[in-house]
Amino acid sequence: MDGNNRWAKQRGKQGIAGHRAGVERIREVLRACREHGVQALTLFAFSSENWRRPPTEVDALMGLFYTYLKKEAKKLRDEGVRLKVIGSRERFNTRLLDAIVEAEEIARDGDATLVIAADYGGKWDIAEAAKVLASKVVDGELNLDDVTEEALERHISTAELPPLDMLIRTGGEIRISNFLLWQAAYAELYFSDLLWPEFDASAMHSAIKAYCNRQRRFGFTGDQIEQFSEGKPLA
Repeated sequence: MDGNNRWAKQRGKQGIAGHRAGVERIREVLRACREHGVQALTLFAFSSENWRRPPTEVDALMGLFYTYLKKEAKKLRDEGVRLKVIGSRERFNTRLLDAIVEAEEIARDGDATLVIAADYGGKWDIAEAAKVLASKVVDGELNLDDVTEEALERHISTAELPPLDMLIRTGGEIRISNFLLWQAAYAELYFSDLLWPEFDASAMHSAIKAYCNRQRRFGFTGDQIEQFSEGKPLA
């Protein structure tokens, strides 16, 4: 969700104003995803690299995260949306940790899932999964040959969610910045020039339309995919 600071700067405001506007945008985008039957939406709220930002901005972001959890958990539950927070959590204070646990408990059920990635990094996610498998090998629970792509994927932080179909980045940057690296292996990438506070329901609809117009081949040829879509066996 890139572009909050630039959005604020363009309007002569402090960066935190952009982050507040970005939080408000989440509701509209989540609603649009629900309309399209999206099963899981993951928001990159705070990366493991964002700790390098000025302390005042970090403190403000942590405060916004806390406020969002306290205000939105019951609304998510009432709308049938489960909340899941992924990331390290080691550097969060006790107040925020308690709020995460409480919010996840309140919104623990639903036919769709909102994932918030906070103190998260794709490299961290893969490394943590590798640690679990390495520990099982050391303890004799697994043989080295049991360490496969499938085994690693079972320990990625989003393992119980559907495969990632599309990764969207706002703000005009053409990179994914350590977000869902494992999950994005076959995801469709979509880059928008809109700053995150400008990315509304219409922009989300456009992104989904673009996704629907793409042919996903997963190693097959285009002709094979067309045969499959017509109900013919793959040649």
